Amino acid sequence: MMVENPDIGQPRPGKWEFWATKIRDFSGFFLYNRSMKRIAYITILLLLLVACNFPGLAAPSPQKPAVQTVTVEESTATQAPPPSATFTSLPTFTDTPTATSSPTLTFTPTITFTPTLTEIPSLTPSPTFAFPSVTVNQQAHCRYGPSKAYLHAADLYAGDTGTVRGRFQYSKWLYIKFDKLNYFCWVAPSVVDVVGDITKIKMTEVRLVGPSVLYHPPRNVVATRDGKKVTITWDQVNMTSDDDRGYFLELFVCQGGNYLWWTFSYPDQYTTSYTVTDEKGCPFPSSGKLYAVEKHGYTTPVDFKWPAP
Repeated sequence: MMVENPDIGQPRPGKWEFWATKIRDFSGFFLYNRSMKRIAYITILLLLLVACNFPGLAAPSPQKPAVQTVTVEESTATQAPPPSATFTSLPTFTDTPTATSSPTLTFTPTITFTPTLTEIPSLTPSPTFAFPSVTVNQQAHCRYGPSKAYLHAADLYAGDTGTVRGRFQYSKWLYIKFDKLNYFCWVAPSVVDVVGDITKIKMTEVRLVGPSVLYHPPRNVVATRDGKKVTITWDQVNMTSDDDRGYFLELFVCQGGNYLWWTFSYPDQYTTSYTVTDEKGCPFPSSGKLYAVEKHGYTTPVDFKWPAP
C-alpha cells in the first residue's frame, strides 16, 4: 500500500516496504561471506522482532518486581513463624511433669501411720502383766466404796471369781471386776483369796453413784466441839421408805496423833446427828462431808466447817 506525501507531492513508501528495502541492502552486503551471512540472518530476525512490537520482549520488564518480591516474601514470611509457634506449644507437654503429681502418691507412705497402730499391742498389758485374780471364800457384800459404810452393790458367794483392778490409799479394800458382774465394786481383803502381786496395782479414787435427782442434800449442817468430841447435826431429808438409805459421813479426824480417814453411815433418815473423837497433834486439819443416801445413789455432798481443837 502506498501513502502520499503531502510535503513533496510524491508517494512515500509504507512501513513494510521501508524495512524490506533495508533487508535487501543488508543481505546484499553480507552475501559474499558465508559466516557473515549467518550474522545477517540473526540480525534480520532481531529487526523483525523489534519492528513487530513482539510482546514477549517488552511486557516482562514491568512485571518483574511484583512477581519476585511477592512470592519470595510471602513464602518465607508466613511459613517460617508457624513452625516456631507450634513447637512452642509443645512445652504444653509440660503437663507430663504435672504427671509428676503421681509422686504425690508418696502419700501412700503416710499410710505408714498404720504401723503406729502397733501401739495397740502395747495396750495389751497381759503379755507383761496379769491382773491378780481373786476367788470369794465366803458369802459377802460387794460395795460402792472401800468400807462397810458404803451402799451395797452386789451379793458375793464362795467360788465367785474376778480380777483386782485397783486399791485405796486409806484402806486395804480392793477394787474388783467380778466375772459375773458388768461393773466394778469394792470388797474387804478378808473375803477373797488373791493370787498375784497386788502391790503393782495402782491406787483408785472412789466413784460414788449419783448424784441423786430425787432428793436434795442435807441442810443446816453444823459441827460443834466439846473438848475432844465433835458433834455434827443436820435437818432431816424426807425420803420414801423404799428409797430411804439414811446418811453417809466421810471425815478426816485426828486421834492419838494419827490422821484418820473415817466413814460412818446411818441406815435411815431419822437420826440426824453424829459425834466423833477429834484431838490435837496432826499436821493436817480435820474436815468432813455429809450425804443423804437413797437406793439409787448419793446426793451432792455438803462440806461443813470443822471446829478447831
